[in-house]
Amino acid sequence: MLSNKLFSRIVMVAMSAACLLPAAHAQKRSAGFASDDDAFLALRDASRRNDAGRAADIAANLGNYPIPSYVDYYQLKARLKDASPAELQAYLARYNGSAIADRLRNDWLLDLGRKRDWVTFDEQYPQFQLNDDTQVKCYALMSKALKGIKVADEARALLNVPKDFGEGCIALITTLMETKQFDEDDLWAQIRLASDTGSTDYVRRFVPLTGIEDGSLVAAMDKPASIVARGVGFRRVRHEVYVVALGRIARNNPAQAADVLSNNTLLLSKKQEAFAWAQIAYQASMKLAPEAVQYWRKAGNAPLSLEAHQWKIRAALRAGDWKLVQSGIEAMPASLRDDAAWTYWLARALREDGKIEAANARFQLLAPQTNFYGQLSLEELGQKITVPPRALPVTDEEIAPMVTNAGFRRALKFFDLDLRFEGYREWNWELRKMNDRQLLAAAEFARRSDVLDRMVNTSDRTKAEFDFTQRFPTPYRDIMRANTQRQGMEMAWVYGLIRQESRFIMNARSHVGASGLMQLMPATAKYVAKKIGMTDFAHTQVNEIETNILLGTSYLNMVLTDLEGSQTMATAAYNAGPGRPRSWRSTLPRQVEGAIFAESIPFSETRDYVKKVLSNATYYAAMFEGKPQSLKARLGTVAPASFVPTDLP
Repeated sequence: MLSNKLFSRIVMVAMSAACLLPAAHAQKRSAGFASDDDAFLALRDASRRNDAGRAADIAANLGNYPIPSYVDYYQLKARLKDASPAELQAYLARYNGSAIADRLRNDWLLDLGRKRDWVTFDEQYPQFQLNDDTQVKCYALMSKALKGIKVADEARALLNVPKDFGEGCIALITTLMETKQFDEDDLWAQIRLASDTGSTDYVRRFVPLTGIEDGSLVAAMDKPASIVARGVGFRRVRHEVYVVALGRIARNNPAQAADVLSNNTLLLSKKQEAFAWAQIAYQASMKLAPEAVQYWRKAGNAPLSLEAHQWKIRAALRAGDWKLVQSGIEAMPASLRDDAAWTYWLARALREDGKIEAANARFQLLAPQTNFYGQLSLEELGQKITVPPRALPVTDEEIAPMVTNAGFRRALKFFDLDLRFEGYREWNWELRKMNDRQLLAAAEFARRSDVLDRMVNTSDRTKAEFDFTQRFPTPYRDIMRANTQRQGMEMAWVYGLIRQESRFIMNARSHVGASGLMQLMPATAKYVAKKIGMTDFAHTQVNEIETNILLGTSYLNMVLTDLEGSQTMATAAYNAGPGRPRSWRSTLPRQVEGAIFAESIPFSETRDYVKKVLSNATYYAAMFEGKPQSLKARLGTVAPASFVPTDLP
């Protein structure tokens, strides 16, 4: 293991070699700013406002800033639309292979697509390494389609999340319609998808492609009752608009939409009727309505969005309809069907159908994975959850390249500036091609640099060698032990929650205003402080380690008590508020496994949160107790109960 003294010496040598803090630069101040860091932050803001003049003025005084690639990027990005190809090529050559160069290529590709400069786009697109921008992918398919290449199947697979579309994907759909690669069925499938996800603006942009001039499609989105009231009509366009309107009504009242459809099916084709039932079933499933499974049966084999496919299975799980679970998962696109969640639930359905060998084959596929479904699969095979043997400690030679890694140094600088997004981009870029030993060394470097979230994230990526002291750290253990023991709480569960809440970033702040290690909302912190008698509490204390843990564990214990000791329910309540899990439970048609309750939580953030917190807690318990654990026992069962409001925030 690298000693702290040797680590510090290597860091100082690396920083000196990279000229991160030259003496002259340390004394310099950019004109009009208290420090070069302040100037750099102002440059970033100017670039994001596309204020090219301001960006150029600030950048002129940052000639010695330790991250020149970003100084140049922000200056160039502010005038991207006017920059010459030669300037952009020069930047890409100067910083070739870096994360920020790939980011600029992403920006440039979007601009090239908007300008329809397909020659330059086609030259640059193969060099876009991350290739993680849906709109860029749409432009790439559009370029192919305009050359006569058949891309309809690729487009159908790509065009499934309207919020990611942007101008490029709308233009792609238009192009495919004009070149006859898409037909009316494809167009209306996209309109229904946009309607299902509430993307009214996208539906408006499809209007010219439909030929509708009477405003009825927009009315179907904004005033669906008026469209339903005028009747189904006889033309296909009227039918399709009617189906969209029913889907919009179902967003608020699935039962009402179902009643309307039941009385107006004669003029619809079987395909249109199935589409309508699928839209109603999807909305009913997200509202946890018991009738959802009935609606899904009426929908038959109607084409579904990726989200609708998943909600069909969640509704079936709540109802205990394992045949629908099996048929629904088998009907998913392969990319979705192979996801760990649906591999696990398909295995469960196969076992219910008596196909033990096929079920066990899928459980065995998942069991090596150190995640929620891997843990559950291990238990389905008759085993319990244990901590894997620890890999050999990384050596001085293995960690030294991480200390001198330019991308990691940039990331640490960004973390110091509280620019976590930029820091994550730089850090994760460096991890892309690392093997397990390198990842463990990078994680150790993160530990010693006191960025525990990067330690966890980096160590989580290893496939065959594991160090769970990196993956599941226990900082502030004395404070945590004192608080959990005093309240009779399980320390493993609290650590599991913190690992998901803040990844041990003490000054973490969420987009909704939650703060600190245990991500407390201001109103919650104030409420808990009053309840436990902290008469001198001020909100500025919420980021203090001891206060944050005291308030967070106290609130978690209140929620646990309020929800009859169910960690599954209490974990959901900590994220979404205590009233919501009670409401979700009240709609259950029967008692269900905790895993099914977690799987069918309507909020995607909370659903993911509950799974990860309880999976984390199970590993922490295995570490603390030194014996095998059961995630299924921790999840328990959840039974239906009448919804009773609570006064907890």
